[in-house]
Amino acid sequence: MKGRLILVPNTLDLGTLAGSLPPPDLREVLPQGVIDAAARLRYWVCENAKSTRAFLKRVDAITPLAQPLQTLEISELPRPPKGRHVAEPADLRALLAPALDGHDIGLISEAGLPAVADPGAALVAAAHAADVSVQPLPGPTSLLLALAASGLNGQSFAFVGYVPQEAGAQAQRLKELEALSRRLGQTQLMIETPYRNGALLRALLSALAPDTWLSVSCGLTLSGGWTRSARVAQWRQRPTELPADVPAVFALLAG
Repeated sequence: MKGRLILVPNTLDLGTLAGSLPPPDLREVLPQGVIDAAARLRYWVCENAKSTRAFLKRVDAITPLAQPLQTLEISELPRPPKGRHVAEPADLRALLAPALDGHDIGLISEAGLPAVADPGAALVAAAHAADVSVQPLPGPTSLLLALAASGLNGQSFAFVGYVPQEAGAQAQRLKELEALSRRLGQTQLMIETPYRNGALLRALLSALAPDTWLSVSCGLTLSGGWTRSARVAQWRQRPTELPADVPAVFALLAG
């Protein structure tokens, strides 16, 4: 029998102290069943082995690992360019070797749910191509938490990933997303590398119409995390400084 590819959710603190905000107790973010499942797994696929070991140390403090941490087999995904699929499914078949031999494999993201805004999606595709069962476990995803907290349209929304960094292309893309939002009544969600949070906020306030709704969620599930939703005109009147070391999610809804 083949093993399973188990999608293990991670906390949203990126496996670190997330800047000035201390990480929450694992049990405040993940169900006990997820922690117990993670403790049983021997084989892992991840983006970064170091941060995965840090996650497993936190697991071990609650539910002892079935095997010593140093004996676990942790493989890293190929690093993809931003916004592109990591590889064709067949290219990742080697990472599924334990499952093909009958062992379960844990797939973990750096933050949140694996395969959602995450290169692990390619391994999930490879698992389906190899007829390996995929089992997702419940846990946080910053995109949906931010949408829920925003008060914007939760019936129709799209995640657009990263926007261009070059000023001209960035402004054009933001205006395109605003026009799409206005035409469809659809919330547009995006993210940025934390150290560029402030730059993206300034670009949004410059490019968007005054009556467009803008929501920013910062440090969700962390101590001191917050969400602010207001029209662009209100943001301009009362600017908000964003931390450069804490993840944020940006959402817009044109009026």
